[in-house]
Amino acid sequence: MSSDCENTFTSMEMKGHLTEKLFDNEIEGQNLNITNPLHTEDSKKTSIELIYAIEDKPPWYLCILLAFQHYILAFGGIIAIPLILAEPLCVNHDNTVKSQLMCTIFFVSGICTLLQTTIGTRLPILQGGTFSLITPTLAILSLPQWKCQNSDVVSFNGTEIFSINNTVTWQSRIREIQGAVIVASLFQVFLGFSGLIGLILRFIGPLSITPTIALIGLSLFGEAGKKCGSHWGIAVITIVLIIIFSQYLRQIEVPIILYSKGKWKISKYPVFKLFPVLLGMCLSWLICYILTHFDVFPTNPIEYGFAARTDINSDAIENSPWFHVPYPGQWGWPTVSLSSVLGMLSGILSSIVESIGDYYTCAKLSGAPNPPTHALNRGIGMEGIGCMLAGIWGTGNGTTSYSQNIAALGITKVGSRLVMQTAGILLIILGLFGKFGAIFITIPEPVIGGMFMVMFGMIAAVGLSNLQYVDLNSSRNLFVFGFSMFTGLVVPTWLEEHPGVISTGVNELDQTVTVLLTTKMFVGGFLGCLLDNTIPGSDEERGTSTWHKQMHAGKTNGSLGQSCYDLPFVTKYLRRLSGTRYIPFLPTFQMDRN
Repeated sequence: MSSDCENTFTSMEMKGHLTEKLFDNEIEGQNLNITNPLHTEDSKKTSIELIYAIEDKPPWYLCILLAFQHYILAFGGIIAIPLILAEPLCVNHDNTVKSQLMCTIFFVSGICTLLQTTIGTRLPILQGGTFSLITPTLAILSLPQWKCQNSDVVSFNGTEIFSINNTVTWQSRIREIQGAVIVASLFQVFLGFSGLIGLILRFIGPLSITPTIALIGLSLFGEAGKKCGSHWGIAVITIVLIIIFSQYLRQIEVPIILYSKGKWKISKYPVFKLFPVLLGMCLSWLICYILTHFDVFPTNPIEYGFAARTDINSDAIENSPWFHVPYPGQWGWPTVSLSSVLGMLSGILSSIVESIGDYYTCAKLSGAPNPPTHALNRGIGMEGIGCMLAGIWGTGNGTTSYSQNIAALGITKVGSRLVMQTAGILLIILGLFGKFGAIFITIPEPVIGGMFMVMFGMIAAVGLSNLQYVDLNSSRNLFVFGFSMFTGLVVPTWLEEHPGVISTGVNELDQTVTVLLTTKMFVGGFLGCLLDNTIPGSDEERGTSTWHKQMHAGKTNGSLGQSCYDLPFVTKYLRRLSGTRYIPFLPTFQMDRN
């Protein structure tokens, strides 16, 4: 796959090793020299000339502007999460609740970004909702006890059109997801801070991660089709606009006036490369508004095309409070069940593997040395804590690193940690405005469906791209990949069509097996990992040697020149304590290189 894909649909939550490979190609092709004082021998191969390196502090106004850009880049991935979860949570037409979920996920994403950039890896990585947890969440909410039951009725222009559940019922659903995320995240925290993540990764290769990530996108095709089907014309317009901006116009740069280093200058800015999804959605949204104003769309809720109107949820902005402060346990005390926790673990493991590739990519593009072991351990552990916070606050999801924001570092040539910390503060502030979250509720369903078509397709493609490391002329590899992918689609689909078929006599066991076997990414990933590690094959044939070399290239442990990974204020005191060299997440950790 060519390096052009790097900038495709940058407001998606695209993850993993493809991103790192693509950045390598682009940077090596540019043949630029480093001006960053943190430059070391390990980073010469992929160095890039930066305006501001990781520990530089741009002027406050530039920090705010660049932080807002990072917010815009993360916009699509963050708002997609509550929009997907609204229907299985049975609040699809409760605009107040959806607005609160929007505010909550923005708020928690800001907190997690600050934690990751200050205490975690200390790389400029933005944290936000993850699609890795969407698939197990949908599997959990498809259990009979969590399916929507009609109760209250909502009307539009005097016509009864939608049914929703009462507050107690929908909150019981999100509390189940909260509990599963919190407990499953403890495993991620343990793997990170104990340093055992390296042991787990030894058994995970391209044939394990490919079906896992690919099935995340493929399992969500129903959600995209349902929303597109509300008005295919608007959905197609959205898709076409995104394709035009991201593919045909990506090399066109728009001239803008910038103030840099004490003087004004005209600079060209890759607007279409950075914001294709945002531009496509906004233009489609505007078209829907104009057509709604002239009553081109039907006013009868039963007629086809009604969902494309922009005034259906206009009451959301009026009824939402100006300020809404998300707080821990706002939906009640989380509930925990074994089936939900085990299902959520598959998403957590996928998120871990994806994030490690992001750390190396971010280090290269921010002018930092390759992350040492203690920074990797701390980063994974902090992401686990971030997922726990998301569960405690009740976003209905977790958090992970956002690759599209890492891509922006290479384009803007600004890798400053302070900029990303400012973005975290901005996310927190915007998450406090209730009406701000309500604005996104008015986006018509077919516009969202068009965005989903693009996003989910690229997530599947990013998963499949890991096959570049595998020998596809090997019948062994073709069998492992084909069987794991096909079974990952067949078994969950069949079980969804035949609810209650698993009956062991033990209710908790039935629920556990049902959740696991209806989670497509778990079935495909588990079979891929099992077969890849048990069927004989060389490392070269399996692609594990190349894959791990690409993933961990140039890894160092506590060497000089890596002060950017030190913990603030306490590192100099930790160096005085000899025992800290054995603690895997501290900067003083020492480990023999293999």
